[in-house]
Order: sequence, then C-alpha cells, then structure tokens
Amino acid sequence: MDSKEFKTVFGEVAKANDFKKAFGGWYKESPECIAILELQKSNFGDYYQLLIKIFIQGVFERTYIPSKDLIKSSMGHITTNETPEYKAVFDFDEPMDDDIRKERLEELFKNHIVPFTNKTLIKSGIRELAEKGEIFLLPAVKAELLLG
Repeated sequence: MDSKEFKTVFGEVAKANDFKKAFGGWYKESPECIAILELQKSNFGDYYQLLIKIFIQGVFERTYIPSKDLIKSSMGHITTNETPEYKAVFDFDEPMDDDIRKERLEELFKNHIVPFTNKTLIKSGIRELAEKGEIFLLPAVKAELLLG
C-alpha cells in the first residue's frame, strides 16, 4: 500500500470508529467539544503525521463547527499526535506488510485515538487529563475551561 491508499484505509478505520469525514480530515463532536483527526503529509519523506486537535465549545466565547478552516487549523485548544509506538504505521519509507499496517492502525484507534477523543469530548474529561499531566493546556485555555 502506498501513502495515498493508506489515507483511504485510514478513513475507513476512522469511519468504523464513528468519525465523520469532512474537508480532508475526520471529526467527532459532542455538545462540549470537537475532536479532529488530520493526516499531514511530510515534505521530508514518504510519511504522514497524525494531528489530533480538540476544540472546546464556549472557550473564548466561540462556537466551533466542522469547517475547512477548523479541520486544517494548525492547532486546537489541545493538540497531540500518534503515540511513538505507532509512528511506523504512518511511515512509508519503512517497509511493512499491508495487513500488518492496517492491523496496527486499528490498534492505534482502539488503544489510543478512541479512548483519548472520547475523554476529551467532555470538559470534565479534559480537566481530568490535565490534572494527571497527560495533556498540556495553555494558561489561557485552562482559565477559560475553569470558568465553564
């Protein structure tokens, strides 16, 4: 599988995990937050970087809707990526059997993406992750979140 085919497979796995496709990315939303997945193609090799961006409704008195600007924005209120153990899934300079790549991608969703995005779709989950030091909140976002 090449990187272009991988993007299709990624979309299938995202859809199977309740993400909706829009503007070249995938998202899942709740009344409190929007979680966005975006694959960014590297200019330095044949690989992608997965960006996971969380936008919190009401922060800075804004309401967020899935749009091209939101999906393609470089950062969310919380921004993270794939865990190091799954980095090779996105690297096409490293040979990997297609079935193994897909299996590892499904594991990434099951073990990291779905639990993380489900937790960050609610403000109390974000607060909990921040308190545990599992995510970093910019001071202005943290202040807004504590108000809400």
